[in-house]
Amino acid sequence: MKLVSYLQDSAIQLGAVVNDQLYALNEVNDQLPKEMISLIQIGTEKMKETEHQLLDKIKKEGAISPVQNYTLLAPVPHPTSCRDGYAFRQHVEAARRNRGVEMIKEFDQYPIFYFTNHNAIQGPGSVYCMPDHFQQLDFELEIAIVIGKEGRNIKAKDADDYIAGFTIMNDLSARKLQMEEMLLNLGPAKGKDFSTIIGPWLVTPDELKNNLVPAKQGHVGNNYNLAMHCWVNDVLVSSGNVKEMDWTFAEIIERCSYGVTVHPGEVIGSGTVGTGCFLELNGTGKLHNPAYEPQWLQANDTVKMTIDGLGTLVNTIHAEATDWSILALKK
Repeated sequence: MKLVSYLQDSAIQLGAVVNDQLYALNEVNDQLPKEMISLIQIGTEKMKETEHQLLDKIKKEGAISPVQNYTLLAPVPHPTSCRDGYAFRQHVEAARRNRGVEMIKEFDQYPIFYFTNHNAIQGPGSVYCMPDHFQQLDFELEIAIVIGKEGRNIKAKDADDYIAGFTIMNDLSARKLQMEEMLLNLGPAKGKDFSTIIGPWLVTPDELKNNLVPAKQGHVGNNYNLAMHCWVNDVLVSSGNVKEMDWTFAEIIERCSYGVTVHPGEVIGSGTVGTGCFLELNGTGKLHNPAYEPQWLQANDTVKMTIDGLGTLVNTIHAEATDWSILALKK
């Protein structure tokens, strides 16, 4: 299923999207919860039962309404937590090469992640940024998972069973804030905590079974052949593929859950795909042409991301009506 959270009469509702038509899950089964995490918590068997009910309703009654008639929120509007990984070697290698440093050997030893602000999760639509965010504001093209059941000390060989679904992630990054803070070996903090965008919907793993490919050599878990693209103001700036993930989500879950209980509704991003942000693209451009003009996101830019099978996530960046700067507060 493709599951969505949407607004109707100022209230959050749950729906499913089939052939670009929206179906209200509560009309399929009035016993279903109205919040995504609660739906995930009912378990995969109940969700499959719901899917069968939904398909029967579609056959009998036809579409309720086109999905574009509704305001979509993040599929999980209030996740239990949000982590972001570092799964694509191509991105890490290129970023380090562009800075004139060697590839770090620890990348190939274990997957890593950081916690970001789960209260700053947003979905499709407008995103408002402060003046300091526009100091080298960047997109990051990623895929993310949502944890589907509670677990602790999960082995990678079992971890794919803990994934409720997949979604597109845009990990917005204020690079000047990020780089200044990380000189102190802590962060990214203010460089990342203002907005992480996911959407437009949560796609259950069964929808992607025809896209399964083997994990890279020496790795464990499912991987998927899914093309990834990002446009800024209708100009294609990034192309990649989920299958280029070196560390699988199963391996990332294994590390996340070591000595820690993971809960339904937790979001985990893959990290940036190769070519998936201006920081990397600008560095590569400068490396090959000293006269290269770096590009960053500006107010009123529109960012459109697609991943095969996961839909299209569109956001327009707006400037908050203020001149307040924390960069100006530096001692």
